[in-house]
Amino acid sequence: MRHPKLIIAGTGLAALAAALTATAAAATGGTYASYSTAGHSATAATVRTVSATVAGKTETILVNSGGLPLYFYRPDTAAKSLVTGGVAALWPALTSAAPTAAGATGKLTVVNDAHGQQVAYNGHLLYTFASDRAGQVTGQGVQNFFVATPGLTTITGTPAPGTVPAAPPAHGYGY
Repeated sequence: MRHPKLIIAGTGLAALAAALTATAAAATGGTYASYSTAGHSATAATVRTVSATVAGKTETILVNSGGLPLYFYRPDTAAKSLVTGGVAALWPALTSAAPTAAGATGKLTVVNDAHGQQVAYNGHLLYTFASDRAGQVTGQGVQNFFVATPGLTTITGTPAPGTVPAAPPAHGYGY
């Protein structure tokens, strides 16, 4: 073992992420397994619009076929998800080989990446949040994720190399 402190720290962080995910699942009445696949679909996923309260305002947002709000991760590029590890467990990617849109006028595409066939809306890769339930938006602004809306503009470029995501807010979601 060349770096035992690093191994111990890495193991401790992995255990902490698993414990926090299980705690979040238990607090909302679900299980870890149900959250790890919440955004996934082996077949067609439908992206549709609904009205929801986001940060105290009623807005039209995108949701999956189960009614879960969809989010995009600001540091992602149009071709690559930067969501990995414990963050990916809390923010499952929406995947589908043949997504369809209902009420959303933007362009849905499929990007083959580390999550499989991930659905993108106007070039923004889509995710759900493990703490959300249908009709409720709790992930707005958490860990640099933002609610996807029909008016989400198309990604025209990629972020500058070396861009570091903003620090997570200090309200308990800073995994």
